[in-house]
Amino acid sequence: MPLIWQFLERETGRTTDFSYAGLFMWVDLFKYEFAVYRDTLFIKGVVENDRSIPAFSLPIGALPLAEAIEVLKEYCRSENIPLELSAVPEYAIPALQALTPRGIEPLSDWSDYLYDAEMLATLKGKKMMKKRNHVNHFITCNPDWLFLPLDASNAAEAQTFMDVYDSEADETFMAREESRLSRKMIDMIAEGDPVMHGGVLYDAPGHICAITIGDVKGDTLYVHIEKATRAVSGSYEMINKEFASHILDVHPEVMFINREDDSGDEGLRKAKESYHPVDLLKKFNVIF
Repeated sequence: MPLIWQFLERETGRTTDFSYAGLFMWVDLFKYEFAVYRDTLFIKGVVENDRSIPAFSLPIGALPLAEAIEVLKEYCRSENIPLELSAVPEYAIPALQALTPRGIEPLSDWSDYLYDAEMLATLKGKKMMKKRNHVNHFITCNPDWLFLPLDASNAAEAQTFMDVYDSEADETFMAREESRLSRKMIDMIAEGDPVMHGGVLYDAPGHICAITIGDVKGDTLYVHIEKATRAVSGSYEMINKEFASHILDVHPEVMFINREDDSGDEGLRKAKESYHPVDLLKKFNVIF
């Protein structure tokens, strides 16, 4: 049975147990394609930490896992490529171990940081005292501050903010790629995308100092983009808090916030740890 691959479209991820916007955001970089066979979704891309190697996501759908893996083995044999699953969530590892893979490797720099949503929205408690101080400093220094949902009315301002942010950012491939994807998602929200949520933070009328974008899946908000100018002290802490609060207002079912991985960046790791995650969601590569 040949799997017939198609380019991954926005709608595909809505039927899965992962964030649709996060998947779509990186569709070009990770070369994602999908195939549906016997009510099961197969996604083909590349290994998360080595984009030169083809890989597959964990199959999701009606087929038992063992049968789904056999489908992928057959496909890989026909294409003369090895079978490797990448970014496999930890919960699936015991079931995959029973299928006797050749190896299971932890993706140490790609664990997702999971937080209590109420804690990020309120910053209550001793653990969050430093974050509250940063927020209070922002409010004191910017009495005319305003947080608004990102939409068509302020998308052009958000793109202007990205011009400023890019002028301050590192000149690396990933920085440029993330900027391009951020701009793309701003446009998608402006065009009325029904799934993604965004927010903009003003430090003064007409002047955006931070933006953020994410989407809600089940009881979890996935934050994909958070950009702020370092010139405005406390802007990162402020938009983090305000976006969490806004999402809880419109999606009271949300209990957790997934702020994704740190990609091995030490500064980003320290920043994410400083918010005291309730869990680190580990991922693995599984080689057959």
